[in-house]
Amino acid sequence: MRSFEEIYAKAAERKGGPEALERLIAEHRPKSQAELAATPDDRWLAGITRVVFQAGFNWRVVENKWPGFEAAFHGFDPKLNAAMSDDELDAHLKDARIIRNGAKVASVRTNAQFLVDLAKEHGSAAKFFADWPDGDFVGLLDVMKARAVRCAGETAMRFFRNMGKPAFITTRDVSAALVEAGALAKAPTGKKDYQAVQAAFNRWSDESGRDLTVISRVLAMSTGPQHAEM
Repeated sequence: MRSFEEIYAKAAERKGGPEALERLIAEHRPKSQAELAATPDDRWLAGITRVVFQAGFNWRVVENKWPGFEAAFHGFDPKLNAAMSDDELDAHLKDARIIRNGAKVASVRTNAQFLVDLAKEHGSAAKFFADWPDGDFVGLLDVMKARAVRCAGETAMRFFRNMGKPAFITTRDVSAALVEAGALAKAPTGKKDYQAVQAAFNRWSDESGRDLTVISRVLAMSTGPQHAEM
């Protein structure tokens, strides 16, 4: 398998040199564990909801309507949304301030309950997410698949990246780079593939001292279009 140094050198060559690459890397620095733990749980629910509504939809429309989402869902307070009645759920489906997709609107209630449960179990959902080890990021994705709704796979990866937790995203470019580096034989699809992805990222992290986000972005910039992995 290729070393991270080799992958970094290729990305630097494509992006105009190491200094230019480092400037691009600096645009998406993850938060510290303490910063993640201090992020209120309502922001985690807002983050889940944002990626759920963005999935398969025009992101700009979601962004333009976001103030309406914040108002309609009580600032994404997990307890208030977990207690959402069926009548309130029906009312949301008529609320022009938000995107009225029934399954996605219903996911807010379910995901709010998930965060409420995490808070009961760990003190706060934020603490649970912050404390989860980066070396088992795929395990955290499994938790999201099992306990959250409509927030699995790449959607969950983007959620954690957006929140500032170190995260890889197996975009087409990252997957291609993983194959090119010899970490995979093909784009990842099953649990065994993602365990191999995690192992490769852990090896490159140990080698370079870089976090999952940086490694993921360097992989993306080592192949594919010039503006890979936004």
